[in-house]
Amino acid sequence: MAVAESAPRDRGLHYSASAPYDPLPRGQVLEVIEAAIGHLAHAGAGFEAGTEAIELFRAAGCAVSADGIVRIPPELVRECLAAVAKSVRLWDRDGERYIELDNHHTWFFPGMTCIKVYDERTGEPRASTRADLETITRVADALPNIDGACIACKNVANSDIHGEIDEFSAMAENTTKPLEYLCEHADSLAVVIEMASAIRGGREALAAKPYFLQIVTPLPLDYHATHIDQIIMAARAGVPVSVGTLPIGGASTPITMAGSMTHSLATDFAGMVLGQLARRGSCVIGSSDVCFMEPATGGIGNFVYTSLADMAMCQIRRELGLPSFTGIGGTSNARRFDQDAVWELSTNLMQAFYSRPATLDYLGSLDMGLTYSLPALLLCDELAGMLRTFWQGVRIDEDTLATDLIRAVGPRGNFLAHRHTVSHCREQLWPARYLGANMPLSNDDKPDLDLLERIDAHLARIIAEHRPQPLKPELLDALRAIQAGFKARHAA
Repeated sequence: MAVAESAPRDRGLHYSASAPYDPLPRGQVLEVIEAAIGHLAHAGAGFEAGTEAIELFRAAGCAVSADGIVRIPPELVRECLAAVAKSVRLWDRDGERYIELDNHHTWFFPGMTCIKVYDERTGEPRASTRADLETITRVADALPNIDGACIACKNVANSDIHGEIDEFSAMAENTTKPLEYLCEHADSLAVVIEMASAIRGGREALAAKPYFLQIVTPLPLDYHATHIDQIIMAARAGVPVSVGTLPIGGASTPITMAGSMTHSLATDFAGMVLGQLARRGSCVIGSSDVCFMEPATGGIGNFVYTSLADMAMCQIRRELGLPSFTGIGGTSNARRFDQDAVWELSTNLMQAFYSRPATLDYLGSLDMGLTYSLPALLLCDELAGMLRTFWQGVRIDEDTLATDLIRAVGPRGNFLAHRHTVSHCREQLWPARYLGANMPLSNDDKPDLDLLERIDAHLARIIAEHRPQPLKPELLDALRAIQAGFKARHAA
């Protein structure tokens, strides 16, 4: 569940107890930033001709070519980087609880846009459906360390504009937690804003308490009309935007880490400038993930360098005061939820302890992002709880040092029967479900199940027993009416 407004607001807090890892000297961070700004001034970024972006850039003093190459002056980039909202509250369906998207918190989401799931009966991959998205969203609703829902899988049989609009409804119907949304068509976003406004009670209410984060995915340094329209529309509606590309070093960006990061940042900055030209002070944050090609296969991989680039990009965004909507943790290239997947999920989520992204959006995604795994999501929830335990840090004060107690007990005593032990034994406890104290022990009468079996058993209980708070019937009717109205207009 998201953080209650009246409750302590440190659930996702990673700040202050320990420092993030900075892989780059600060001088090199500034050098990368300046190089990205320089690219926009000299090479420019592509924006589809005939769109509103072209007029906004021209009015702001940018040079625009006939084919839509926009060269953005460095002073305009810096001005917009300073103006962008550095944080935003993302509220739950009822508008009562929120999570703070900034560079002091980390939040966990299941995703994103897989086109297959593992069949419950056969275990084999198959095309994903709306029912699969509903199930994943309900499971996410039940998991204590999953903070929201994203489009974890697509409704492949209905992959048109109506299907992607209905994916928002499927999430809203099956969790009260905040949402992340992404779409191919700008018209889909317009309808979803209307649906979210109906849930919230109006457009002004939605802008005051945003219900979802819009994810926009342009090509490297190339913004098509749908991405442009989504950025402008969301910025003006008060909907926060994560805008970033998925570059492949050696293919769509330079093969070197520094070159790929700089190219990706230029893409981010171009989108952020557009967001500020649409509405000054809007929350439009660059979020490119830097990935690399495996030279032997040509596929996306190169785990170590992708992880290192992620840490460096998080550091660069911290320098700018920006949250990083870029966490790569929670996904694996393994084809199934097996030992390889467990290794990669554990390793890249542990990396988040050092990089401190604002969001990790790929939890449960396997097979190079093609296939969604609910058991993988459950493991990620477990590991997210471990991270949050680490981020609490170590409390050092007179009570925890227990100096008087140590002296009273002496060298050969024990502390089992003391009130101090009773008072503190459950503090800073990692409530693990599958690991830690719940691992089978040789002297335990629990069944000797391996990790995957323990996760499967818990997943079966969640699916059988968990029922999210339903969407009010009048709101569900409103969503259906909005969708039906759009279908009628679209058909005409």
